[in-house]
Amino acid sequence: MTTILLIDDDPATLEVINECLLPHFRTRIATRGGKGLELAQLSPAPDLVLLDLELPDMNGYQVCSALKRDTRTAEIPVIFLSSHTDMADIIRGLELGAVDYVPKPVAPPILLARVRTQLRLRQAQIYLADRNLHLESLVRERTHALEARTLDLQRNQELTIVTLGAIAETRDNETGNHIRRTRAYVRTLVEYLLQQPAQLERMSIEEWELIWKCAPLHDIGKVGIPDQILLKEGPLDVGEFEIMKRHTTLGRDALRAAECGGDTQHPFLRIASEIIYSHHERWNGKGYPEGLRGEDIPFAARLMAIADVYDALISKRVYKPALPHHKAVEIIVQGRGEQFDPLIVDCFLVCADTFDTIATGNSDNAPP
Repeated sequence: MTTILLIDDDPATLEVINECLLPHFRTRIATRGGKGLELAQLSPAPDLVLLDLELPDMNGYQVCSALKRDTRTAEIPVIFLSSHTDMADIIRGLELGAVDYVPKPVAPPILLARVRTQLRLRQAQIYLADRNLHLESLVRERTHALEARTLDLQRNQELTIVTLGAIAETRDNETGNHIRRTRAYVRTLVEYLLQQPAQLERMSIEEWELIWKCAPLHDIGKVGIPDQILLKEGPLDVGEFEIMKRHTTLGRDALRAAECGGDTQHPFLRIASEIIYSHHERWNGKGYPEGLRGEDIPFAARLMAIADVYDALISKRVYKPALPHHKAVEIIVQGRGEQFDPLIVDCFLVCADTFDTIATGNSDNAPP
C-alpha cells in the first residue's frame, strides 16, 4: 500500500491531512524534522513526503536537503506545506528538489489531487526505469533474435514516448491535441529536410526519425510545475514565469533519472533531452534555459521550437484568441534569424500548407 510521510508539528493540520489521506493511503507521522528523517529511512520507504517549512528542531529546507543528499531517500517526492506564500520561498523549495507547494490552511481536495499527481509521475519514472532494465536483460540473453527484438524495442519506445507525453498533457486543460499536432509538424519538417542531400550528412537516418518520435516529450517537465502556475488563467508574472521555465530542466532530469544505465550517449536519450531542454532557446541567444545562440542550439530543439510556437499561435488560450494560419505564418517569418533558425523557417514556408492541414485535421475539438 502507498505510504505518505507527514512531517508537521501542528496537530490540527495533521488531523485534517490524515482524514484526507487515510481512506486512500497509509501514513507515517513525525512532529520533528529529525524524527521525520528517521521515518523516511524505514523499509518500505515512503512514496511521498508532505513537509512543513516550520518545525521545532530544523526548518523544512534543511529536512528537504538532507533527504536529497541521502541516496536512500533522494528520489522520494517532497511537497512543502506552509502558510507563507512568498514567491522567493516557493522558488527556494523547488530549487532544493521539492516537486510542489501546498499553502496552509490545507484544502483536502487540492492536497489529495496534488499528491495523486506526484505519485503518478513517480510511478511513471519507476516503470520506465524497470522497463529499460528488463529490455537490456532480454537483449543480452537473446542476441540470436536481435532483429525481432529491435523491432519490438522500437514499438515499445514509441508507445512509451507517447504515453509519457500524454501524462504531461493531462495536467494542462488547454493543450487538446497539441502533442499529436506538434509530432506531425516535426515529422513534416524532417521528411522535407531528408530530401536535401546536404542534410543527410548532419546525422543518421535513425537520429532523424528519433527527432519526430521524441517530439511528444517536449513538455514532459510540466508535470513538475505547481498547479497554481501551470493552470493559471492569464499571463504569468515574472516570478511565476521563472518557475514555469524550470519545466525544461525538470523534464531533462526526469529522463536522465529513468535511464538506470546512465548511457547519456544513447541517441534516444540524447535527442529527447535536447528537445526537452532546449526547445525554448532562441537563435539570437535570448531564450532559456541557457541562452544558447545560433548553431549552439541542438538541431532537434530548433525544429521543435517552430512546431511548438506555430501550434501555440493557432491555439486558443484563456489569455488570447487563436490566430488564423496566415497570421501565424507571418509571425514565424518575422522571427527568422531572431527567434528561429533561418534554414528551418525556409523549410517551414515550403511546408506551411501541410501544417495547416495537420492543424485542421487534429483540432482541439477532435478526439485525441
